[in-house]
Amino acid sequence: MSKTSTLAAALLLAAFGAGASAQGSMGAGELGWRDAAPASASVKTRAQVLAELRQAQRDGDVVAAGDIGLAPRAAYAPSYAGLTKTRAEVKAELAEARRNGEVVVGDSSLTLREEFPQRYPLPRVNGAPTLAQRDAR
Repeated sequence: MSKTSTLAAALLLAAFGAGASAQGSMGAGELGWRDAAPASASVKTRAQVLAELRQAQRDGDVVAAGDIGLAPRAAYAPSYAGLTKTRAEVKAELAEARRNGEVVVGDSSLTLREEFPQRYPLPRVNGAPTLAQRDAR
């Protein structure tokens, strides 16, 4: 390397190095930031705080994640209103939907019937007889 390129590299290094060290030497108060709050003595133990958190989660009083700022019970109450199906009824509906190929699987947004039509019988139109019923006549 020539003397000029070595000198230029040294000047650049010195200039950027000085800027970085100047930023590091500023205190938080110099930039308008508030200093960290002093640690205060807590009146509750960790176990008490965790117990309160779990109770609030059970009651639905914890604020939901995101920007809505509502407890889950309040945020999702309309979607749960009027649900009166039993677990057995829901399981039966799911089994029927699987049999009929009405379940969406994967990222394609297609139902199994749409993705694999050969696996499912054609739906009957307006009460038309099935092939078995027609052949029995």
